[in-house]
Amino acid sequence: MDDSNGASRSGIQVIARAAAVLRALKDDPSGLSLGQIAERVTLPRSTVQRIVAALQEERLVIAQAMGNGVRLGPELHALARAARYNIVDRCRPYLTRMRDQLGETVDLSVLRGGQMIFLDQVPGSHRLRTVSSVGELFPLTTTANGRACLAMLPEPEAEAMARAEWGRKGGDWPALNARLRQIRAAGLAEDIDDHTDGISALGIAFADLAGDLHAISVPIPSTRFAEQREAVAKALLALKPELARVLEG
Repeated sequence: MDDSNGASRSGIQVIARAAAVLRALKDDPSGLSLGQIAERVTLPRSTVQRIVAALQEERLVIAQAMGNGVRLGPELHALARAARYNIVDRCRPYLTRMRDQLGETVDLSVLRGGQMIFLDQVPGSHRLRTVSSVGELFPLTTTANGRACLAMLPEPEAEAMARAEWGRKGGDWPALNARLRQIRAAGLAEDIDDHTDGISALGIAFADLAGDLHAISVPIPSTRFAEQREAVAKALLALKPELARVLEG
């Protein structure tokens, strides 16, 4: 009797369960005990223990310095870095094409640690243009790229991130939430002098295959934002289905 199909299904199930364990640890980077993981992924503790042992051999998870729990390991972080570089490589032709089409600077950023991190930028061709450094950090609540990513999150998660950014000074969550709903409906986020006086921007967000949220944004000196807005909005919205296809490939 040929049991190759059964073995294949079993192998797929193991991979799916290992992925569920890794996702649980991603949601709690400080680490979890085996019992906590088992509860979150709804698997027997003995099954989780076998999966975690296999992941430890590959350095995808490691034991915590204190206690019996585990957290994501260095090999997974290395793979994540490689994936981010892959995103830069895949998106660069689209950033360049958009710059050539609009003459404006085009940025690629990723949501990480409650901030937007710039991964790549193609500077515009205008004499007066906006330039940021790769690796520079930007807030979520006052930028087009940050708002675009917030709008892709469930409201409770978006609210938690916004309030963490505001800290003790507080902020107007109902007003921001109303803006995020508009962004979800339009598929496009906007910043008009909200983060930096004299600079406005439009942006779209997308998720990569790992579920990380990225944004492509076009910052423009506010003096020419109104005349450029329609063309930039059209180009960004047209890019969305192309990004979906290229990230699937």
